[in-house]
Amino acid sequence: MERFEKIVVLESEVRARLLEAELTARGIPHLLRSYHDSAYDGLFQNFKGWGRLDAPAEHREEILAILEGLDQSPPGA
Repeated sequence: MERFEKIVVLESEVRARLLEAELTARGIPHLLRSYHDSAYDGLFQNFKGWGRLDAPAEHREEILAILEGLDQSPPGA
């Protein structure tokens, strides 16, 4: 079984879902974890970000490159 580690903290759910879709399409193993806690109505997301993406360390550079590409894509592209 592969060992997962934190790769990046994501600031919004939209950005997280876009990245998740791209990683799934490329067959890169990953786990998307939201920081939302229903007991505190999402209070921690204001301080920690929307959530985090965990994946095997050997995919770190590829994931960060994909994320950078998403950030540089014009809206609607």
